[in-house]
Amino acid sequence: MTVPTKICGLSTPETVSAAVAGGVSHIGFMFFDKSPRNITPDAAERLTAEARARNVKIVAVTVDPDDELVDRLAAILKPDLFQLHGAETPARARAVAARTGAGIIKALSISNAHDLSAAKAYEAAADHLMFDAKAPQDSELPGGNGARFDWTLMMGHRFQRPWFLAGGLDPWNVVDAVRLSGAPMVDVSSGVERGPGLKDPALITAFLEAVRRA
Repeated sequence: MTVPTKICGLSTPETVSAAVAGGVSHIGFMFFDKSPRNITPDAAERLTAEARARNVKIVAVTVDPDDELVDRLAAILKPDLFQLHGAETPARARAVAARTGAGIIKALSISNAHDLSAAKAYEAAADHLMFDAKAPQDSELPGGNGARFDWTLMMGHRFQRPWFLAGGLDPWNVVDAVRLSGAPMVDVSSGVERGPGLKDPALITAFLEAVRRA
């Protein structure tokens, strides 16, 4: 797959298998009580064997996690990466990395060009950046809302870390999204669901096939 792809918010063997078979590079499990994709560390760990056998990276997706959750995930899931999707500071990102030995993906909410300036502070603290659409005002979720931002805002920007484009991607628009943004990596969650939190293996397959054309 030319563009590494993360499928986020997986929770069933069928959807993990579809992602792995389709050539995904990362799979994400969500650990946030308010999310319809929330899963326990033990349940997530039981879903990882097929992915690990294919060298797919395991990502623990969190929102302002406390040390107790970070430690539980490190002990039970042993993720390759922690995705920090809240208001975590660069210092907190470094602390989670030091505490766990895992890599860090720092998600940043984007609605205009000015928002991109926040990335600079995280480039020394994270292994990857993720640019996601700013959540609607009435949403309790920082991501996975199906919202998207103007992908052309990313054109011409250079970052010290590899970055994911996220927010509102689906099998029908991901080719245009990569072309317009220049994204080296992509992330999808709600765009491969048939309902909130209900991942669809067929949509996962279709998304990954589309990414191959990007």
